[in-house]
Amino acid sequence: MTTIDLNADLGEGMGTDDDLLEIVSSASIACGGHAGDAATIRHILKACKARGVRAGAHPGYVDPKRFGRFRVVMPLDQLLGQIRSQLFLVRFIADEVGMPLSYVKLHGALANQTAEELAFAVGIFATIQGMDPNMAVLALDNSQQVRAAKAVGLPLIREAYADRGYTPEGLLVPRTHPDAVIHDIDAVIERCLRLARHGEIVAIDGSIVRSAARSICLHGDTPGAVDLAREVRDALEGEGIGIAPAEPERDVPWDLRGGEGEIGTMPLNSKDPG
Repeated sequence: MTTIDLNADLGEGMGTDDDLLEIVSSASIACGGHAGDAATIRHILKACKARGVRAGAHPGYVDPKRFGRFRVVMPLDQLLGQIRSQLFLVRFIADEVGMPLSYVKLHGALANQTAEELAFAVGIFATIQGMDPNMAVLALDNSQQVRAAKAVGLPLIREAYADRGYTPEGLLVPRTHPDAVIHDIDAVIERCLRLARHGEIVAIDGSIVRSAARSICLHGDTPGAVDLAREVRDALEGEGIGIAPAEPERDVPWDLRGGEGEIGTMPLNSKDPG
């Protein structure tokens, strides 16, 4: 049976968390950077445990006023410290609740920057590996996030977005672009069905992007998010596609194309960046 993972970003103050947890199979939990605090983290982790939903951490730039959607220039050590602090918080509460954390998914501008900049992504992912080498990353397929995860040896879950426009290169269209978000429900459902059945995404110019993603992000911060998520799940199950957490890829071979000239010989070790 074909299966696909449905994930949502939760703990971001949208008031839809409990409803989405009845629909999705994975929950990416904001952990105090762009949104969220100890109380919201604890509530969602307990709900995940009760409902059998896989839990992950969702760190971003510490910039709650702008929801972590703008890149912040700062020393790399300072940024890595912010990420460590967020992961320490969510992991501490997860241990307290007795709910394992299975993956890390970066948020907003931090996710976009790591999708585009390989060396930057390697630095972020090496920090995650240094904290827990068995932690998977939920990474935008066809992006530099995938190559960085391979470089540092992190387990990899490839992700695509249900309601975001794609460039012909397989990256997300910037939110400043009029085609950044898909608002038509039928188009979102068609996107998800095509991806699950054929591994294809239609870019904004009509070209076809091949994708190996087995996890689909359903945004919780868009109008009608719960109804849309429910319709997507119903459509997938109506086509005989099961909803279940995607298994991480492990020991994924590094693709050397363009890699050595940018960041050194691969694979990288988090303590020896090459």
